[in-house]
Amino acid sequence: MFIFILRRLVQTIPVMIGVTLAVFLMMHLIPGDPAKIMAGENANPEQIEKMREKLGLNDPIHIQYIKYIGDAIQGDLGNSIRTSRPVTDEIFNSRFAITVQLAVVGTLAAVVFGLIAGIISATKKYSVADVSIMLIALILLSMPNFWLGVMLIYLFSVNLGWLPVAGWGALEHIILPAITLGTGGAAIIARMTRSSMLEVLNQDYIRTAYSKGVSDRLVVYKHALRNALIPVVTVVGLQFGGLLGGAVITETVFAINGLGRLIIDSIRAHDFPMVQGTILVCAVLFVFVNFLVDITYRLINKRIELN
Repeated sequence: MFIFILRRLVQTIPVMIGVTLAVFLMMHLIPGDPAKIMAGENANPEQIEKMREKLGLNDPIHIQYIKYIGDAIQGDLGNSIRTSRPVTDEIFNSRFAITVQLAVVGTLAAVVFGLIAGIISATKKYSVADVSIMLIALILLSMPNFWLGVMLIYLFSVNLGWLPVAGWGALEHIILPAITLGTGGAAIIARMTRSSMLEVLNQDYIRTAYSKGVSDRLVVYKHALRNALIPVVTVVGLQFGGLLGGAVITETVFAINGLGRLIIDSIRAHDFPMVQGTILVCAVLFVFVNFLVDITYRLINKRIELN
């Protein structure tokens, strides 16, 4: 297992280089002169030139990239244009924890409801329950996050008054955003679980277990589900990364001060160091989650080769 983890860590190095390169090039791909944008609309040529020197834009691009990597490794992602505070302080003081909590709860909700729905659908193939679950999954998968969030606020907050409209802090604040984030993921997990379970349930060893008189519950949950989880785990890992991206819209709808809302506010204010830093942190987190998914494969099925 140690060798496997070490190999996976080494394999993430090229990925991280690609991620940092893409984030770094954001500064050079934006329309116009980044120094002029960051210096302000009323800046004179001298101020713009000072900004270029400050940002190191007069250096060759490969030197700029090396400096960017060196600073990022030391935790220096630059300073925010809006607040003049270090980007890392703005991200990790509170916003990072909020977004991760929201993504984790949304993922857990998606996994629980998706697995239950997928298992029921697979074990009752072509029944009314199966068709109904897959139809609901299709509808949920088609719903845009921003529309679903607004509808949930209108129903449970405005009309019924059960839950707060917006904000963050108490347990009730996380329910509607988590549902908004998790419904699409639950639909995908349900469909994937059904497909994977149906494939496993048709295997010879499942028929052998039934012929030996093993109970339905034991066959489904001990034999079939365990072997059907591999593709589902892959989807869950991808969904977590998708939830980090989906948090941009959800946090804006529910007025949550997380990374998603920070990105939107920074884009509006042309705060490019903050946008760069936030996207880099989200990308690194996504790579780390996929690293954990690789390890989970082995924990689920010990027959998987560690190569």
